[in-house]
Amino acid sequence: MNADPPPDSSANPLPDRSRLISAIGNPVRWDILKELSAGEPLMVSEIAQRTGCSPTLASKHLALLLKAGMVINRRRLYQIDPHYLPKPGAAVVDFGHCLMRLNQT
Repeated sequence: MNADPPPDSSANPLPDRSRLISAIGNPVRWDILKELSAGEPLMVSEIAQRTGCSPTLASKHLALLLKAGMVINRRRLYQIDPHYLPKPGAAVVDFGHCLMRLNQT
Protein backbone atom coordinates (compact mmCIF):
# COMPACT_ATOMS: atom_id res chain seq x y z
CA MET A 1 0.00 0.00 0.00
CA ASN A 2 1.14 3.52 -0.73
CA ALA A 3 0.70 6.06 2.01
CA ASP A 4 -0.14 9.65 1.21
CA PRO A 5 2.80 12.00 1.75
CA PRO A 6 2.56 14.26 4.80
CA PRO A 7 1.11 17.70 4.12
CA ASP A 8 3.64 20.40 3.27
CA SER A 9 3.53 22.64 6.33
CA SER A 10 5.80 25.23 4.70
CA ALA A 11 3.05 26.11 2.22
CA ASN A 12 0.60 26.83 5.05
CA PRO A 13 2.53 27.99 8.10
CA LEU A 14 0.84 27.72 11.47
CA PRO A 15 0.07 30.86 13.46
CA ASP A 16 2.39 31.60 16.37
CA ARG A 17 1.15 29.46 19.26
CA SER A 18 1.68 32.11 21.97
CA ARG A 19 -0.19 34.77 20.02
CA LEU A 20 -2.94 32.32 19.13
CA ILE A 21 -3.49 31.41 22.77
CA SER A 22 -3.55 35.06 23.77
CA ALA A 23 -5.92 35.99 20.95
CA ILE A 24 -8.58 33.36 21.60
CA GLY A 25 -8.85 34.33 25.27
CA ASN A 26 -10.96 37.41 24.55
CA PRO A 27 -14.73 36.99 24.02
CA VAL A 28 -14.89 39.74 21.36
CA ARG A 29 -12.16 38.09 19.31
CA TRP A 30 -13.92 34.74 19.74
CA ASP A 31 -17.09 36.34 18.34
CA ILE A 32 -15.14 37.82 15.44
CA LEU A 33 -13.67 34.41 14.61
CA LYS A 34 -17.13 32.88 14.85
CA GLU A 35 -18.42 35.38 12.26
CA LEU A 36 -15.44 34.83 9.97
CA SER A 37 -15.63 31.02 10.24
CA ALA A 38 -18.38 31.04 7.60
CA GLY A 39 -15.63 31.81 5.10
CA GLU A 40 -17.17 35.06 3.88
CA PRO A 41 -14.80 38.07 3.71
CA LEU A 42 -16.19 40.95 5.78
CA MET A 43 -15.42 44.64 6.23
CA VAL A 44 -14.70 46.04 9.69
CA SER A 45 -18.11 47.73 9.80
CA GLU A 46 -19.88 44.44 9.06
CA ILE A 47 -17.90 42.61 11.71
CA ALA A 48 -18.61 45.36 14.24
CA GLN A 49 -22.32 45.24 13.51
CA ARG A 50 -22.49 41.45 13.74
CA THR A 51 -20.54 41.30 17.00
CA GLY A 52 -22.18 44.31 18.64
CA CYS A 53 -19.03 46.35 19.12
CA SER A 54 -17.81 49.64 17.68
CA PRO A 55 -15.84 49.68 14.42
CA THR A 56 -12.86 51.09 16.34
CA LEU A 57 -12.91 48.20 18.80
CA ALA A 58 -13.41 45.67 15.98
CA SER A 59 -10.40 47.16 14.16
CA LYS A 60 -8.21 46.82 17.23
CA HIS A 61 -9.21 43.19 17.72
CA LEU A 62 -8.75 42.42 14.02
CA ALA A 63 -5.26 43.94 14.12
CA LEU A 64 -4.34 41.54 16.92
CA LEU A 65 -5.84 38.57 15.05
CA LEU A 66 -3.96 39.66 11.93
CA LYS A 67 -0.68 39.92 13.84
CA ALA A 68 -1.29 36.46 15.32
CA GLY A 69 -1.72 35.06 11.80
CA MET A 70 -5.30 34.00 12.39
CA VAL A 71 -6.94 36.26 9.80
CA ILE A 72 -5.91 37.85 6.53
CA ASN A 73 -6.80 41.24 5.10
CA ARG A 74 -7.31 41.75 1.38
CA ARG A 75 -8.66 45.00 0.03
CA ARG A 76 -10.14 46.00 3.39
CA LEU A 77 -11.90 42.64 3.71
CA TYR A 78 -11.01 40.36 6.60
CA GLN A 79 -11.33 36.61 6.58
CA ILE A 80 -9.85 33.50 8.06
CA ASP A 81 -7.33 32.07 5.61
CA PRO A 82 -9.29 29.36 3.74
CA HIS A 83 -6.72 26.66 4.47
CA TYR A 84 -7.67 26.93 8.17
CA LEU A 85 -11.32 26.17 7.33
CA PRO A 86 -11.75 22.42 6.81
CA LYS A 87 -15.41 22.98 5.88
CA PRO A 88 -16.29 26.63 5.22
CA GLY A 89 -19.54 27.51 6.95
CA ALA A 90 -19.21 24.65 9.45
CA ALA A 91 -17.99 26.91 12.30
CA VAL A 92 -14.79 24.89 12.64
CA VAL A 93 -11.34 26.43 12.37
CA ASP A 94 -8.17 24.33 12.40
CA PHE A 95 -5.13 26.44 13.32
CA GLY A 96 -2.89 23.36 13.61
CA HIS A 97 -2.14 23.99 17.30
CA CYS A 98 -5.83 23.84 18.11
CA LEU A 99 -9.15 23.00 16.51
CA MET A 100 -11.85 25.54 17.34
CA ARG A 101 -15.50 24.58 17.18
CA LEU A 102 -17.39 27.85 17.18
CA ASN A 103 -21.06 27.67 18.03
CA GLN A 104 -23.08 29.63 15.46
CA THR A 105 -25.97 30.48 17.79
